[in-house]
Amino acid sequence: MIKDFGAGVALLLRGFRLVFSSPKRVLVGALPAVITAVLMITGWVLLFLYIDSIADWLTGFADSWSDTWKGVVEVAVGISVIAALLGLSVLLFTAITIMIGGPFYEYIAEEVEDELGGVPEAEQVGWWRGFLVGLRSTLLLVGTSILFAIPLFFCGFIPVVGQTLVPIIAVCINGYLLGIELTGIPFTRRGRSFKQRRKILATRRSMVLGFAVPAYLLCLIPLAAMIVIPAAMAGGTVLAHRLLNGDRATA
Repeated sequence: MIKDFGAGVALLLRGFRLVFSSPKRVLVGALPAVITAVLMITGWVLLFLYIDSIADWLTGFADSWSDTWKGVVEVAVGISVIAALLGLSVLLFTAITIMIGGPFYEYIAEEVEDELGGVPEAEQVGWWRGFLVGLRSTLLLVGTSILFAIPLFFCGFIPVVGQTLVPIIAVCINGYLLGIELTGIPFTRRGRSFKQRRKILATRRSMVLGFAVPAYLLCLIPLAAMIVIPAAMAGGTVLAHRLLNGDRATA
C-alpha cells in the first residue's frame, strides 16, 4: 500500500519531467489551462463579492437568534462554502481545461505513449468526442464530489474532528476523483468506457491516490494548476498505460 502510494507520487514527478523536457509540450499544455484560469478567477471574484449574501441566505434559520450567534454561524457557513467550492473547483478546473484543450492533451498523451511503446490501433479522440466524453465524466465526478461534500460539510462543525479528519478525507476523495479525470484521454484512446476506467483504477487505489492527491494539493495553490495540469496529464497517461498494459510494477 505504501509502496504503491510512493509509486503514484513518482508517476506525477515523471509527468513533470516528460512535459518540461519539451518546450512545445509546456506551451501546448498551458494554453487551455490559461483560458480556464481566466474563467475560474472571474468566478472566484464573484463568489468573494457575494459570499456575505450567500451566507446570509443559507443561515435564514438563524434570523431570530442573537446577533452574536447569528454572526458566528454566518462566518462558519461562509468558510464551509468557500472550502467546499475550493475542493470542487480543482475538479472543475481540470474538467473544463480538458474539455477546452482536448486535442492539445491528446497530443501530449500520444507523445508520451509513443515514448512508452505506443498504443496499437489507438482511436483518435478529436475535439467534439473528447468534449462530450469529458462533459459526461465531469457531471458524474462533480455529482459524486457533491454527494460526499454534503455530509462532510456538516461534519465540519464537529469540534476537532471537523478541523482535522474531515479536511484529510475531503482531500483524498477529491484527489481520487481528480485521478479518474486525469486518466480519461488514454482510456478513451483505447475505446474504454468511463465505467471501465473506474473499475481498472480501483484495482490500484493507493497508486492513484499517490499520484492524484499531490496533484490536487498543488492545484490549490493560486495559478499553479496552469503548470500542474499538463504535467499531471502526462503522469496520468503513464499511469493508465501501466494499468491497461497489465504492468504491475511500481518502479
